Amino acid sequence: MLPMTINVTGDGLTNYLQQIRKFPMLTAEEEVSLARRWQETQDLEAVHKLVTSHLRLVAKIAAGYQGYGLPLSELISEGNIGLMQAVQKFDPDRGFRLATYAMWWIRAAINEYILHNWSLVKIGTTAAQKKLFFNLRRMKSEMGAIDDGDLKPEQVKSIAHTLGVSEQEVVSMNHRLAAADSSLNGLVGEDEDSEWQDWLADDREGPEAVVAERERKSSHAKLLTHALATLKERERQILIERRLKDEPATLEALARRYGVSRERVRQIEMRAFEKLQKAMKARVAEREQQSQMRRKGASDSNVVDSLPV
Repeated sequence: MLPMTINVTGDGLTNYLQQIRKFPMLTAEEEVSLARRWQETQDLEAVHKLVTSHLRLVAKIAAGYQGYGLPLSELISEGNIGLMQAVQKFDPDRGFRLATYAMWWIRAAINEYILHNWSLVKIGTTAAQKKLFFNLRRMKSEMGAIDDGDLKPEQVKSIAHTLGVSEQEVVSMNHRLAAADSSLNGLVGEDEDSEWQDWLADDREGPEAVVAERERKSSHAKLLTHALATLKERERQILIERRLKDEPATLEALARRYGVSRERVRQIEMRAFEKLQKAMKARVAEREQQSQMRRKGASDSNVVDSLPV
């Protein structure tokens, strides 16, 4: 990132837009000279002139994304980050202007910001879905479709074909874009004495569940350790390598290590796994028997204590 910051606040947005108009535009020769100064000497004054002369370009591009419900000030701030990245990577010897190169970085930065922050759209799993997100409004406008209404079947089919997505994805995205955001601080109830967020359930596990899960894992680990101790050394090592590691060893690698065939390694693995299961089941049964004996002993003691003296 370049050693400079550009702040755009919501309250000062109007003033900001007025101020950036004061920065002079650069000629092609000035642009090349400044870019070379930055590349060769890291001249901060040069990079400052390159960035500030293109702030109007960022504001213009950001204005085209206002339909996604995010503050223009935030869109401009993200676009400015893209601009600074473009300036850092700009090569003046390729023969094109900085604005031509920078607009792609600016749009990419704004696109990513919208995808990560617009509350109703958590897509971005494929390039086609991103393309649908950023082109649906434009295509609806070209078709004369009502902005917040449902699309006709032929319109859905046309958009899906053009953008390379399914018709269901088009319908789903259209509904998402048409829906309005609701604030978690919005008041609800007859007396409007509580907020939406007060009615949201906390999906995190409670302390009791966390402790119980920790004890379960600890018990399971002890059980596994005890069962592994019942195996022969080669069985134990092969089972660990094949079943208990994040990146299991291949049969071929273990065959070379132990000087046997791949099929023999597989047989040892399966036999060791069966022994392990048997040992763990036996251990569980033993624990259950001990638990029952303790409960029975406690019950007998209670009976004795209740006898009259």
